Amino acid sequence: MAFLIKSMIGNPLSGIGLGGGGDKEEEAAPSDPAKAAGMTREEYEEYQKQVVEEKMERDADFLHKKAERATLRVCLREKYRLPKSEQDDNMLEMAGDDVDVPEELLKMVDEDATEEEGKDSLMGQIQNLQNMDMDQLKEKASATVTELKSKAEEKCSVM
Repeated sequence: MAFLIKSMIGNPLSGIGLGGGGDKEEEAAPSDPAKAAGMTREEYEEYQKQVVEEKMERDADFLHKKAERATLRVCLREKYRLPKSEQDDNMLEMAGDDVDVPEELLKMVDEDATEEEGKDSLMGQIQNLQNMDMDQLKEKASATVTELKSKAEEKCSVM
């Protein structure tokens, strides 16, 4: 702040450029970054260590989350018999064997699987038949049959 006030008010003749302004440039840019941040050398080094440690921790958490997502995608690809992704395989190799799918995602996948199993089973099909309107189904079937007969009669002279 003092530097800003000095540079604004400062020597009014320094802007003319008479050759005396070289000393101010050296004062304006301190050689030590700790002094520029207003800390001692030890405080500045400790601060830099903390910043690096926090960044490494964030990066590790981020990679772990990416590996969890890749694990889930692999599970879904296996379930639906989709082609494998090299990108997911590489992510899992980088993360190692300690990656598990988050519990919330596993619950969602399990719920979907039980719903699909219920629909695919014989009981699920019977329940679907009970929910259908049989009269409407009969009407659609008879309409389709009559439509096919009329088209066949138009195209075939034997019928």
